[in-house]
Amino acid sequence: MLVPFKELLAAARQGGYAVGYFEAWDIYSLEAVLEAAEAEESPIILGFGGATMEPGWLNSGSLERLGALGLATARGANVPVSFILNEFPTFDQIVRGIKAGFNAVMLDSGRLPYQEHLQLTRQVVQIAHAVGVGVEAEVGQLPDASGEMGDTTGQLTDPDQAARFVDETGVDALAVSVGNVHILTRGEAVIDWARLAVIQQAVSIPLVIHGGTGFPDTGIARAIELGVAKFNIGTTLKKSFLAGVIEAASALPAEVSIQQVMGSRKEADVLQQGKIRMRAEVTRRIRLMRPDLSSPL
Repeated sequence: MLVPFKELLAAARQGGYAVGYFEAWDIYSLEAVLEAAEAEESPIILGFGGATMEPGWLNSGSLERLGALGLATARGANVPVSFILNEFPTFDQIVRGIKAGFNAVMLDSGRLPYQEHLQLTRQVVQIAHAVGVGVEAEVGQLPDASGEMGDTTGQLTDPDQAARFVDETGVDALAVSVGNVHILTRGEAVIDWARLAVIQQAVSIPLVIHGGTGFPDTGIARAIELGVAKFNIGTTLKKSFLAGVIEAASALPAEVSIQQVMGSRKEADVLQQGKIRMRAEVTRRIRLMRPDLSSPL
């Protein structure tokens, strides 16, 4: 069932757990996320991210096609689901996403000069809240371990600035930079726990950790205690999916039934094997975020 973003995060904070946004890119990955959530009887955030997608492809109608796909999936879910358009770079795409049925949005404007970022976020909140859509925004900048996003150094979130930003924009959730890293494929991020604690005291709304792939597993419960209600997970899911596809494809005999190994959804389907591997990783992450799973939502 599709539920409001703000409501989903409020329930997480009240219940002492966090909700995972597990980024999808097609129907197989979208199903992997939902199937894991339903098996665990856990709320989930479905969605698509714009940070690494080809802009020309997105702007040729694909954003709307992703919206239709995700919205149908969310509405048919038997667990609480929100549906986010995550880190899309233009205001126009945010507007299109709202029209396409996403019930949460995040404009990727955090690397702009602060006042411009503030004004754009205010505009997003104004149009989104008018139609019941939640808004996430970021204060501070995550370093990017791959270098693909331009700035590999990042900027830690200033608690005072975060508090002012929330007050002046009215956003529903705040993504913070406290040592977490985008696209970290080796090792773990080193978290500034003291900074996160100060941000929690300064900001009343739910906090969000992007770069969840490299966030230490052993720190998730502590982060939840310090106000984090949402973790964004992406890189590890693509790694898991690709590993499943490579393993399945490598085991194929010289002569195969192409109808069975591509798109059949049967055991022989190499994409289905990617989905299975990704689903297992989503399940593992959900369990880390849900210390209350003995009495799921």
